[in-house]
Amino acid sequence: MTIEIVDYRPDHAAAWARLNQGWLAEGGFAIEAKDRRSIEDPHGVFLAGGGRIFIVERHGEAVGCCALIRIAEGFEVSKMTVSPAARGLGLARRLLERCEAVAREAGAAILYLETNSALKPAITLYESHGFVHLPSRPTPYARADVFMEKRL
Repeated sequence: MTIEIVDYRPDHAAAWARLNQGWLAEGGFAIEAKDRRSIEDPHGVFLAGGGRIFIVERHGEAVGCCALIRIAEGFEVSKMTVSPAARGLGLARRLLERCEAVAREAGAAILYLETNSALKPAITLYESHGFVHLPSRPTPYARADVFMEKRL
């Protein structure tokens, strides 16, 4: 099985939208204004500000994604998902490891993320990767009720 994690390219736009709309629908979450901007303008939202977007390709098909948003002390992990058909292959862990490696290379002090308490497999992954829970804080996402960070 050929699996690669590659940097986002403009030809990934449709897959990026499909993957993100998919996990939001699967979780029963509304597509919020910030989601819409992220899906429609990944370059402007993530890349232009010094972030990154990674796409997991399996046999040339995009089956997962994750973005890093540049924040003051490091990066926020955002929009991480793996399509249902590709789950169980350790791809989310590989995405998270790539995010951490890139953050460390950039001299970041932290990785931060926001998620929803219903996304238990994701929270378990984050905890196993060394993320710790933080108190609630203001967020632009109505669904975000779990806040975590990992000091690098």
